[in-house]
Amino acid sequence: MKTRPSGRPYIYETANLCLRGLQLDDLKGNYANWFNDREVCKYNSHGAFPKSRGELETYIKSTLVSKDKIVWAIIDKKTLTHIGNVCLQCIDWINRSAEFAVIIGEKDYWGKGYAGSAASLLLKHGFDKMNLNRIYCGTAANNTGMKRLALRLNMRREGVRRQALYLSGKYVDAYEYGILRDEFKKTR
Repeated sequence: MKTRPSGRPYIYETANLCLRGLQLDDLKGNYANWFNDREVCKYNSHGAFPKSRGELETYIKSTLVSKDKIVWAIIDKKTLTHIGNVCLQCIDWINRSAEFAVIIGEKDYWGKGYAGSAASLLLKHGFDKMNLNRIYCGTAANNTGMKRLALRLNMRREGVRRQALYLSGKYVDAYEYGILRDEFKKTR
């Protein structure tokens, strides 16, 4: 495992970012505020209930021992700022599938390609290291950023769950996307 300048190990890196496991030290930064920010949580359920530091500490500890999820911190390589998380969750070891999710909590990094770079590395890890056969995600029909990201990752839209999400006072459809290992390999 390589280490970044602070000595902490990281799993992958690109020219702009490093990925490492989520750590309790991340609570010292802005991480805890992301899940109480209405704009950051606009298209997910994180903002439905306020999140305390204690709850987030429990969550981080659970990720360190979990066998059904992997959560990585996305770190800006230049500033070493924790800007978001990327994860595989609901890992199904029998059917070899997992759900992909990403959040960029630091708004200054929105629209700059960090989510796509981190997601691409995570999918590669899921297929090459974990022997997954299918990775999928879902998002609100009005979340254009996540829909674009899924398509950039060569995921196919597999279906629609009608009025499956309650966001900002109304029900919206959820779009489902997925990619198979063979499809992913063809694009690399």
